[in-house]
Amino acid sequence: MAQDNEAEFDYVVVGSGAGGGTVAPNLAKAGYRVLLLEAGGDDEPWNYQVPVFHPNASEDESLRWDFFVRHYANDDQQKRDGKLSTEQNGVLYPRSGTLGGCTAHNAMITVCPHNSDWEHIRHITGDDSWSADNMRSYFQRLENNRSHPVQRFFAKLTGFNPGRFGFNGWLQTSMPRPGIDILKDAALLQLLKYSAVNALKQIDTPLKVLKAGLNALLDPNDWRQVKKSAQGLCYTPLATKDGKRTGTRDFIRAIQSQYPDRLVVRTHALVTEVLFDENNTAIGVAYQEGKHLYAADPRSKIAANTGILKKVFIKKEVILCGGAFNTPQLLMLSGIGPAEELAKHHIPVRLALPGVGRNLQDRYEVGVVSEMHAPFSLLDGSTFKGPAPGETPDPQFVDWLKGKGVYTTNGAVLAVVIKSSPDKTEPDLIIFGLAGKFYGYFPGYSDIITEGHKHFTWAILKAHTNNTGGRVTLNSSNPQDVPNINFHYFDEGTDTKGEDLAAVVSGVEFVRRMTKQVDHLIKHEVVPGAHIDNREKIADFVRDNAWGHHASCTCKIGADNDTMAVLDSRFRVRGTKNLRVVDASAFPKIPGFFIVSCVYMIGEKAADVILEDAKSHQS
Repeated sequence: MAQDNEAEFDYVVVGSGAGGGTVAPNLAKAGYRVLLLEAGGDDEPWNYQVPVFHPNASEDESLRWDFFVRHYANDDQQKRDGKLSTEQNGVLYPRSGTLGGCTAHNAMITVCPHNSDWEHIRHITGDDSWSADNMRSYFQRLENNRSHPVQRFFAKLTGFNPGRFGFNGWLQTSMPRPGIDILKDAALLQLLKYSAVNALKQIDTPLKVLKAGLNALLDPNDWRQVKKSAQGLCYTPLATKDGKRTGTRDFIRAIQSQYPDRLVVRTHALVTEVLFDENNTAIGVAYQEGKHLYAADPRSKIAANTGILKKVFIKKEVILCGGAFNTPQLLMLSGIGPAEELAKHHIPVRLALPGVGRNLQDRYEVGVVSEMHAPFSLLDGSTFKGPAPGETPDPQFVDWLKGKGVYTTNGAVLAVVIKSSPDKTEPDLIIFGLAGKFYGYFPGYSDIITEGHKHFTWAILKAHTNNTGGRVTLNSSNPQDVPNINFHYFDEGTDTKGEDLAAVVSGVEFVRRMTKQVDHLIKHEVVPGAHIDNREKIADFVRDNAWGHHASCTCKIGADNDTMAVLDSRFRVRGTKNLRVVDASAFPKIPGFFIVSCVYMIGEKAADVILEDAKSHQS
């Protein structure tokens, strides 16, 4: 490479989220010099630190990037969604532009995917390293489990670890512990008790219900439960440490402090292009240095601020970890993508890869929201805000400072994992309850969640969706501009049989049966509302109001004969050298249920693969 003499770094990693924030520290630990570029800053307000403030974090100006996406191309259909912002012509899709990426604002739920998700990649690529058994080893490597002290003790003492938890990793996971507080709230306790009993009755026979009741709160990450794709009640393991949020930001900083010369982090660095030589070998990246350069940043002044243009060259590889929206955008800006899309924006075609930006997938979610007769006593005095300088904090914040109480949780109090229909081979719905009013994302939604302290939401999340029809395309050739994002929901996409829609409808019906014995606690159902009283009306409600927040699959891994595959099984961008993608865009199918743990796992795997290739090139 002509620029070898200018190369300061072995690797440059673009993006510090679940993918980049896992890969970069691991490469630095292994002895390589790594530059991690993050377009956002590294602010750490209360909204970042306090777990239950995660809705606030997604609307915090110092952390957030606001994308406005389309669920439908059809305007008439799109306008039926009350969350539509007419000014932006789209629905708010919160992302995070800060060190740690979306691990800085997510709900911290850390749940392993189903084994079938990994076996699918193994099957289509013929690469046995993607086996579910092998992929579990990466989860064990990254997890530091604090939910099972007895198992932790015996695993360290004897090596016996049937749950295959990790006890020495960089990501601490904990069981949410609002239990004592819930016991003080008679109404909430009664709501959960009857809901749990009714949920178990719907899932299985009375004898199995009794057995499940004795061990009601299953750990969804226990390998014994994962292997049998168990249904039932569960808690949601959280990425928290001492009652505070934890994620890739902490891993990055820990490795930085150990190896300051090896892991270099530059924030406020918006990467604009991957640089190549004449052989399509990646040799570095160009980036703009400056604050608030990207149009999704609410403080962006796109017309007035272009930053300082810089270039950095590498000895080994460029690794893109910008996520399902920004990674395909960056590839297309670099001349890699569908030829017709590049031509539209007068971008010279370096490599025609038609799959870039295609195959966009997501979950579908809806909320069943009820107003209670009285506020939850659990939330008395809570403001769900951090104190301003000199301000007296609320009682729950005082508890949080001591590492206890409601604020140490993400707000979810119970979850149920079920199949939407008996013919499903594994569960495809997770339904979790939270003491709040949540029915999707729109500007100001975080203020409404805790309004009045008298709402309860059962959020229904549909995993293993069939629709692969979403697309990310360019708005312009300006790297500061956001791309066009259209998920083409339900039958506007590829789910022409309506299986996804039917599954979510079944979820709404399940919730209503689950809560039928607590009418004395519920004043009325706010969303969807009692007038939505049959499957056809529920289907219309879901079609009009569903949302998602696990965008993925826009640079998919695939077989050599798949013309839409962007990556091979080792994360390499096809037709190039020294260029990989390691983020949520890499999945061929969206894994279930929560994507962040899956991205952490492929980040660990990618680090191994990259190090293997580096070693083989040296020998």
